[in-house]
Amino acid sequence: MIERWSLDQVLALAPDASSRKAAQGVAAAGKWSSRGTTGSVLYGECAGSGSKPYLACVDLTEPAYRCSCPSRKFPCKHALGLLLLWSADGVPAEEAAPQWVTEWLDGRAERAARSAARAETTRDDAAATGAGAGAATGAGAGAGKAESVRQARVGAGLAELERWLADQIRQGLASSAEHDWDGLAKRLIDAQAPGVAGLVSRLTQVRAEDDWPGRLLEEYALINLLAVAHRRRAELPAPLAETVRIRTGFPVTREEVLAGPAVRDHWHVLGRRDDEHDRLTARRVWLKGRATGRAALILSFAPPGQALDASLVTGTTIDADLAFYPGAAPLRALVAARHDTDPFPGEGALPAGVPAGVPAGEALEEVARVLADDPWTESWPLVLAGVVPGRTAVGGLPLHPRARDPWRLIAVSGGRPVTLAAEWTPQGLRPLTTYDDDGTAVLL
Repeated sequence: MIERWSLDQVLALAPDASSRKAAQGVAAAGKWSSRGTTGSVLYGECAGSGSKPYLACVDLTEPAYRCSCPSRKFPCKHALGLLLLWSADGVPAEEAAPQWVTEWLDGRAERAARSAARAETTRDDAAATGAGAGAATGAGAGAGKAESVRQARVGAGLAELERWLADQIRQGLASSAEHDWDGLAKRLIDAQAPGVAGLVSRLTQVRAEDDWPGRLLEEYALINLLAVAHRRRAELPAPLAETVRIRTGFPVTREEVLAGPAVRDHWHVLGRRDDEHDRLTARRVWLKGRATGRAALILSFAPPGQALDASLVTGTTIDADLAFYPGAAPLRALVAARHDTDPFPGEGALPAGVPAGVPAGEALEEVARVLADDPWTESWPLVLAGVVPGRTAVGGLPLHPRARDPWRLIAVSGGRPVTLAAEWTPQGLRPLTTYDDDGTAVLL
């Protein structure tokens, strides 16, 4: 039996504000000629503009959505409205679902089985390739030559970057100008170092901040460190060298990640954040392993007007295999496989959905270890236990300037210690989720 989600958790799945409003309009029992739940799936028939009702269902284990309406939004208002009814205990329990629901579930199960088989084949092929790496082919040699040519171009571009940064420090920060960064970023793109070009491009935003001199100097130092690390990558430990390679702009394919080892755990979904960048919306979903204690970041992207991945619900726990991208402090991951198991039971006084946290001091030690491994880390998920929130700090840790006056967090706390999931950044904490006395996730 899936634990019922709160109103906040359901509305957080809506692709936009208009979908949230529309969903509340169909979240009334009178709109549905039939509805039911088997515990793991919701289904119902909702009156629409035509003669036939819309058939909507939600697989709560993923979650995944299906509706016969013509909406291109995902999930649509009917799926969201059905979820809102369920969250208010307005969907009756049934022993079995209708045939149209079971056919959809069977099709999903078949596709999942085929996907798992392909992933297993990919891992086997990768292992075989590694075993036979000594027998290089002409194509492999050609790929190695292309890689060497690109490395040379990147090296030349970063050598220019080092000289440019030295000139900037020699001349002083006051002479820094936006057109200088734009030109440098374009030259780094030409040098096939898009990762570093992105770091340079965002300096314009740093220059607009109130404390820009210190922040700009920090950014210059980290960019210079990356350029030097690339130049001396042969001297670095293999995981750190891979981190430098990726941050410079060399891609790692999805297939390569899925071919690596997977980590199975019950993963707490701590929260998510959406950002717009370069005409794309990026969704960051933070996870924390219940048994391993590992942090994970699931990234998804979508152009304007298209739906983002809504399969990870804040405040829930999923049993899944995660495949991590390589690096010195692995964080970004892909969901390689999900397992249909009962929710993990609570441990001691903690309800099943509440992650175990640590005091603020231990959380800072975790961040320090991460930065020692990967000094370019820009964010990291933390779960703080027993902290009392204030207007500008939580447990003595400052809040991000954009997260000041966290009235909802303060209201849940009422001056008492709480468990808080937050995103650490160099500028301060960004609260994600807290938990009330009943263990219900409260999205911030």
